[in-house]
Amino acid sequence: MQEWQDGGMKEPEAPKIEFPCDYPIKVLGRSGDGFESAVLSVVERHAAGFDKSTVSVKASSKGNFSSLTVVITATGRDQLEALHRDLLATGQVNMVI
Repeated sequence: MQEWQDGGMKEPEAPKIEFPCDYPIKVLGRSGDGFESAVLSVVERHAAGFDKSTVSVKASSKGNFSSLTVVITATGRDQLEALHRDLLATGQVNMVI
């Protein structure tokens, strides 16, 4: 939602996140070919020791795609940006939410 300020429209600011915090990350990609292990390897590199019991995997209705959700302890914006970048760099990730 936009709001008026000084005679013009201004985009509202994103909510501030207080670090460290539990932060869920949803990763979408093609099923198979090591998708899950590739994602978890990158997550482990950026959030060492994350709770693996938080990992959930769901397949699409036709089984072509999977979504993997994991909760990490986020320590800062730099960590989240690097994690996002490295997940996409695997070539197996289509989207990170």
